[in-house]
Amino acid sequence: MSASAMNTVINNNRKLLTKRDRLKNTLSGYKRPLKVEYTWPKASTKQLHSIRRRLKEERQIRMLKVVTLTLLLCVLMLVGLLYMYAQL
Repeated sequence: MSASAMNTVINNNRKLLTKRDRLKNTLSGYKRPLKVEYTWPKASTKQLHSIRRRLKEERQIRMLKVVTLTLLLCVLMLVGLLYMYAQL
């Protein structure tokens, strides 16, 4: 590949880059986005324990629902297969 062809490829690739980064150093109104800082209140150990207990209960309920739904779908598939097999 010749040098002029390589320069053409490089220039084409440079044109594909985002132009937003080039606007940083201009005199226009570019401002960096400010990082939002939150001030959260400190949680006591009692609050942390209650949150932990509530999350465990929610996780158990969700797991029970998943297992129940999975078993129900498996039973329905088994019944459907047995029904199809009985038709043959």
